[in-house]
Amino acid sequence: MIALKDKSSGTILGSVTIDDQLVEFHEGETIYQIAERSRRNIPTLCYDDRLEAFGACRVCVVEVEGIRNPVASCTTLASDGMVIRTKTDTIEKYRKTLLEMVASENRDLDINELAGYASQELGTLLDLYQARNGRFKGKQSGHSNQDDKNPFILRDYDNCISCYRCVRVCAEQEGDHAINVMNRGFETQITTEFGNDLRDSQCTFCGQCVQTCPTGALTDKKAIRAKDLDGEVHKTRSVCPYCGVGCAVDILTKGERVVGIQPAMDGPANEGALCIKGQYAFDFVHHPDRLTKPLIRQPDGSFREAEWEEALQAAADGFKKVRQKHGRHSVYGIASGRAPHEAAYTMQKFMRAGFGTNYIDNCSRS
Repeated sequence: MIALKDKSSGTILGSVTIDDQLVEFHEGETIYQIAERSRRNIPTLCYDDRLEAFGACRVCVVEVEGIRNPVASCTTLASDGMVIRTKTDTIEKYRKTLLEMVASENRDLDINELAGYASQELGTLLDLYQARNGRFKGKQSGHSNQDDKNPFILRDYDNCISCYRCVRVCAEQEGDHAINVMNRGFETQITTEFGNDLRDSQCTFCGQCVQTCPTGALTDKKAIRAKDLDGEVHKTRSVCPYCGVGCAVDILTKGERVVGIQPAMDGPANEGALCIKGQYAFDFVHHPDRLTKPLIRQPDGSFREAEWEEALQAAADGFKKVRQKHGRHSVYGIASGRAPHEAAYTMQKFMRAGFGTNYIDNCSRS
């Protein structure tokens, strides 16, 4: 379950009793949102806080006094005086049976964490409820499309549970509608328009579908390459370097090697979204041609390595030479849109006071 910041707002409409605790609720809040806010853990599989509640998996059902059957907490709006129980023997048995039925179709239950941000959700719930896939094992739906030659996303639909989070995030968050649902029942399949490869669809390879998938049916091809490398996976919070938006990312590493990038679901600028560059363009970090020391161009056009002090002096001399030969308007400065105020001030001072020109902008415009 991908959850973001508390979005409750509006007028307080009343209160509900949830597991013997009286809790006030706001206009438009669902039982699930109230439970999350009051630290009641309700399991989900088809839920992503960024998307419209779907109520398909039914794992989030709860008991409400006066209603005969359990209700899906993610789609049921609260009303004043409700008495709710999120964890009873009956509900827990119901959830375990549901999980066993869901898992009965899946080829793999133990998914490598490099597959995607949410890839462990089904496995975690199966372990929690001690549920596996043998009890209802039988006919399967979904067929893997491992022939798709795109370099980023593995479409392993033998592990799909038809939660449709991938389809919904593509439509609701990205507006791409690159993938959709075809057929019904055991013939259900996630597909592109006309069954094409992702490269021939509207897909922008933002990776949103991968990161919301709770089963690893959609897998990050680049990250999963490192599954056999020694060492544990560590996450380090950082900021994407590619533009001025400032998307928060979690850098996945094994030892000293960057093996993948995941969007930060609580990132203030992106809330779990990334573009293709932010998601997949990290190979340069370990590229053998990456510069590790400053280079100074020689008269014959070749370069030689130098120390920073010498390189900075060479750059300063180059600026002076250009200004003397071509005038103050021959230099144009571009600053980072995410630079601190002090750095931005220094940059504009460098251009305006140092060169006497207003030719300066920032990368947020690009």
